[in-house]
Amino acid sequence: MSLHVFLYGAGVSSTLDSPPVPTLDASARTAPRRRTRFLALPEARWALLATATFLSALPLHFADAPGWTYGPLYAIAYLAGGWEPALEGLRTLREKTLDVDLLMIVAALGAAAIGQVLDGALLIVIFATSGALEALATARTADSVRGLLDLAPATATRVTADGEESVRVNRLSVGDELLIRPGERIGADGRVLDGTSEADQATITGEPLPVLKTPGDEVFAGTLNGTGALRVRVERDPADSVIARIVTLVEEASRTKAPTQLFIEKIEQRYAVGVVAATLTVFAVPLAFGADLTGALLRAMTFMIVASPCAVVLATMPPLLSAIATAGRHGVLVKSALAMERLGEIDTAALDKTGTLTEGAPEVTAVCPATGSGLDEDALLALAAAAEHPSEHPLARAIVVAARARDLRLAPARDFTAKPGHGVTATVDGRFVTVGRPDSGLDAEADTDAGTGTGTGTGTRMDRDTDVEGGTVVRVERDGALVGTLVLADRPRADAAETAAGLTALTGTSPVLLTGDNPRAAAQVATATGITDVRASLLPEDKVTAVRELQRAGRKVLFVGDGVNDAPALAAAHAGVAMGRAGSDLALETADAVVVRDELAAIPAVVRLSRAARRLVVQNLLVAGTFITVLVLWDLLGHLPLPLGVAGHEGSTVLVGLNGLRLLRESAWRRPDGGRPRAL
Repeated sequence: MSLHVFLYGAGVSSTLDSPPVPTLDASARTAPRRRTRFLALPEARWALLATATFLSALPLHFADAPGWTYGPLYAIAYLAGGWEPALEGLRTLREKTLDVDLLMIVAALGAAAIGQVLDGALLIVIFATSGALEALATARTADSVRGLLDLAPATATRVTADGEESVRVNRLSVGDELLIRPGERIGADGRVLDGTSEADQATITGEPLPVLKTPGDEVFAGTLNGTGALRVRVERDPADSVIARIVTLVEEASRTKAPTQLFIEKIEQRYAVGVVAATLTVFAVPLAFGADLTGALLRAMTFMIVASPCAVVLATMPPLLSAIATAGRHGVLVKSALAMERLGEIDTAALDKTGTLTEGAPEVTAVCPATGSGLDEDALLALAAAAEHPSEHPLARAIVVAARARDLRLAPARDFTAKPGHGVTATVDGRFVTVGRPDSGLDAEADTDAGTGTGTGTGTRMDRDTDVEGGTVVRVERDGALVGTLVLADRPRADAAETAAGLTALTGTSPVLLTGDNPRAAAQVATATGITDVRASLLPEDKVTAVRELQRAGRKVLFVGDGVNDAPALAAAHAGVAMGRAGSDLALETADAVVVRDELAAIPAVVRLSRAARRLVVQNLLVAGTFITVLVLWDLLGHLPLPLGVAGHEGSTVLVGLNGLRLLRESAWRRPDGGRPRAL
């Protein structure tokens, strides 16, 4: 979830002497964005050069131009795209390890040696591009982690016996007392000793609204203080803060390889060793029995070509890349072929609440004039919106937006003041108007009954026949008399229930709701969406623990979230999906896929698409394996002409490639009747 400054009014009420509220510019509201450019990576520049020269050589080659016109271009493509994997392959060879990258370089050179320069260059370009994309993904993840560290301020104001001093955050110790001024970021995890304010801690808990902080409440490093001043006692070493632990969790999970990836690496190693050994054997045995050198070399190179894994590579990539392209057309960005494959393997879904299942922002859901107030709904809403208009608090903004949606005239407000956690007062049309928290003499239970658990403290008791479930209640008074109440709620998305049902049908298990919000708010959303397994009041590490518990039980978990606090769980899950509209930079970079248009129902759709892609991968592997087996046996047991071997090899490559492109059809995403994606 994006970071915003939530300031409930311009006035400050605090037990501390505090300076005027500072004006916060955009740089104060969000962490600096560090983003590695694609061409800043050497792998990307070499891959681009290899691709450009290869594409320049193709038309000359097919036009039967003289070899000197396109030969140097192919040579540059070989060198630009092949030198780095060749060097890395030689390094691994020194460690008595053989990888497929080195095998591809050998196959490309072997193809060039017998005149199949184009085939070799294509192999080089494919692997150079893949390496560049992998390097970009790694760099972007590192960018996001560094950006998260920027959320925590570099310095903090420490209170000492002699006054105040500015110290670097890494020099703070447990027990230090800090002064947090209005608009500042909190420098360390701790507990409030004195003062009243509101803190935007969406980065940690995912709560959509600022949380009231009073003496005894916990605060987190990197979260943004509101309009009050706080004295905070440090309770955790800065290196062990929640924000620092998020960074550690993301880094650890990113370094962890999935079992599927480990299996692929083992297969690559064995396949590479087997092909090299077989090629040497095919060359050496006939030579030992008197065959001429040229004939033995030609036979060995033919074997190298027909045994090369081009068809196997294309057996996997076109279905997955086609699925990625189709998903992208429908607003889901899947970051890699491996990510697309993982999405189809999931058998359990875990969902965040705020900003994922819900819209992530409050809106007015009910306007209730009090009996005898003389106001109708429009008049009550206009009165409240006029008083709230100068405020920047999310509840105030929601009230103003609701009034504007009804084209209501807002009278100018004078003498506006705000008290954090209580509400605002203003003079509207000569009448004294109060909007927000009830007086302390009223029944405090009303806040609990009507609240959403966001800690805003703006609830009040309503008439018995008014349904306040799932909403934060705001009391509106005029000249000290109650004239009505407004109900605001963070509503579930319109497609939340459909998405939960779709994921249940796909996995056979109801999704799990993991949220940092309180149990009551979580239960209300779960009821509305049909989710039965609810886990609330979770910090980021608790979400990771829940995901890992499911994985230890043998489940492959899909986690869907949007906030910085969701990033560790996104990284730890078998597959992670981030909501794109309000998603934090770290969540967007950590997730395997991003729902760009914020259409929650696209998640089960992309899972179905991934499963269709996996079925095509299996089909293609069978086709590729059959061709390779037949051609290799033909070359070993008989005499396979080189042109026929190349035709068979390229034919199988084209066949599996075309089969994989089936997922580019519109019907791959939705049925012709407009329904959900169909299975292929």
